[in-house]
Amino acid sequence: MNVEEVTERAEPRAFSPHDDMPEEYRKAATRMIQFHANSEIMGAYLERPFIRQAPSLDRKLAFSAKVQDEIGHGQLLYRAAESLGIKTRAEMLDELATGEGKFLNCFHYPMTEWWETPMIAFFVDGAAMRRQATIKRTSWEPYAHAMDKICFEEGFHIKHGEDIMRTLATGSRREQQLLQEAFEEWWPRILQFFGPTDDRSTHHDFSERVGLKTMSNDELRQAFLNAYLPKAQKYGLEIPDEPRIRKEDGRYIVEEDDLDWEEFWEIASNEYAGSHEQIDSRAATQEAVAWVRNAIDRSEQP
Repeated sequence: MNVEEVTERAEPRAFSPHDDMPEEYRKAATRMIQFHANSEIMGAYLERPFIRQAPSLDRKLAFSAKVQDEIGHGQLLYRAAESLGIKTRAEMLDELATGEGKFLNCFHYPMTEWWETPMIAFFVDGAAMRRQATIKRTSWEPYAHAMDKICFEEGFHIKHGEDIMRTLATGSRREQQLLQEAFEEWWPRILQFFGPTDDRSTHHDFSERVGLKTMSNDELRQAFLNAYLPKAQKYGLEIPDEPRIRKEDGRYIVEEDDLDWEEFWEIASNEYAGSHEQIDSRAATQEAVAWVRNAIDRSEQP
């Protein structure tokens, strides 16, 4: 098929490894899925310390299960990307370790305190669910199929994050204050989760034309705001004065010029100070478990 034929046939789960897809489609889909897989892995690394730091056994068990889920999601997605024939799973993991692979902006920032965890486990996972639910209708069938399992498990993650937030929001005045401070620090980053504004997005038009994406960055950001700004207020969080948010015709709209896009693009190129820390940590872990991969490879040899 050529791109024009793909465009005509594009619909949810229309294409599989049995189809002769043009290179332009395969490269675009690989870039999109690899970014998603990398983000699942790096999000797990950000939350991994809370398996030990969580304040109760139940919370530790929940974080342990969540981190395992996220790593599993990453592996599923690497396999979906690999099915496009552009890169192998090993190549994509190597790119992540060397800093060539890209991942979501929120996972470039350090998260060290317990009261920050709802920012990822509730708000960021909630934003991810907004996007992932639309990907269940993507045109690359292996990607959509992976979303069935991922969305099911992410629903539990969000409920866990909301439960932590509810506990902090109804806790002591000190806990409420710390939760508010974390929210003010993370809120602008969370609003940038969906990527650059539509007029600066370089990949959306082609991806939408061939059915890889069904909603633009701004549309997803709008949908997230409508759903999660009321949830933040429900738990007593005060919305920061900036970025400014106004309500029109029942919808919340963010003044996107108030967001720090210079920092966003620095992160997007893996050049932010926190990026190096997260990538180096990932690389060290990959090197530390190289003996496991080598042992498995040897066991599979005839």
